[in-house]
Amino acid sequence: MKIKSISIEKANLDLTRPYTIAYKTVDSVENIILRLELENGIFGLGASNPSIYVVGTDIEQTLAFMTEERLSIFKGRDIRCFFDLLGLAYSEFKGYAGAQVALDIALHDAFAQYLGIPVAGFYGQKIKSLPTSVTIGIMDVDKTLAEAKEYLDAGFKVLKVKLGKSLSEDIDRIKALRNTYGNEPIIRIDANQGWTKDETIRFFEQTGSLQIELVEQPVKADSILQLSDLPEDFKALVAADESLVNSLDAERLVAGDSPCGIFNIKLMKCGGIHEAKKIADVAERNNIDLMWGCNDESIISIAAGLHAALSSPNTKYIDLDGSFDLAKDVVSGGFELKDGYLSLLNKPGLGLTAL
Repeated sequence: MKIKSISIEKANLDLTRPYTIAYKTVDSVENIILRLELENGIFGLGASNPSIYVVGTDIEQTLAFMTEERLSIFKGRDIRCFFDLLGLAYSEFKGYAGAQVALDIALHDAFAQYLGIPVAGFYGQKIKSLPTSVTIGIMDVDKTLAEAKEYLDAGFKVLKVKLGKSLSEDIDRIKALRNTYGNEPIIRIDANQGWTKDETIRFFEQTGSLQIELVEQPVKADSILQLSDLPEDFKALVAADESLVNSLDAERLVAGDSPCGIFNIKLMKCGGIHEAKKIADVAERNNIDLMWGCNDESIISIAAGLHAALSSPNTKYIDLDGSFDLAKDVVSGGFELKDGYLSLLNKPGLGLTAL
């Protein structure tokens, strides 16, 4: 079954509300949308929103590289040669994770539809459902409490709070959340590289009674190995994010005394499901828990991340809220959200419906 056509477009999906993290404020969202059609009418969809801060290229650079000529190498090729096509996507678009991920996801979607099974079914679904965290950006205490109430009232069980601008203010915000809402909500922290090693230690020491589930990327990406000599109970709660782009980084992080107990995998960092599963394999061999994260993304790539997450046995956390605050999207479906839990639809491919 051959690939008949392949095309891309840039979609402005907008945000219902802006947010701030340690190193930037986000007030708009654009995604690359890729459509790959087979001879029998099946089409696979891919989406991409690479972060220049993490992978070194942005959407405009990615679009400029994804020329019609470069994409044409897939036309006429057989979707049944699935892994060869994935290899082609990763080799021909090396250095452009945003291009790789759009192609990877579309190939997975089309191939699994051709087989008549969900993508997670192709890899073997291991987990039925998990609660996703929802993200609260950097803001003052009153706004933090108000946004937390909105999410908790909507049924979410897990809050991920962006920190990293002022350690004292960071701790005050978490204490306020616990004082107001008690110990029932699960609280995760994302410092977005905003602390030093000493500040990381101080945070752990001063929040020990606040039941923090995990702390994502507390220090600069190239400084994470400095955390290798932290107490084991601290390191177990550290999730590597910007320090973990691909499977080579995963191998580096488990060599010797690992500085973290959790890997945060994002398709937008590593290039897609194929490379993400390699990272997951490294984690499983080394008893590292998995967290699956995202950028501001279409349902297309959020669904892809969820399929990958629920087909990996050591997945423990998901942070796949990247489509919740979009003002619009190009598809519906992909997954079901109920009481804060994400589960897959029992449909071929990614289970998407084009709008």
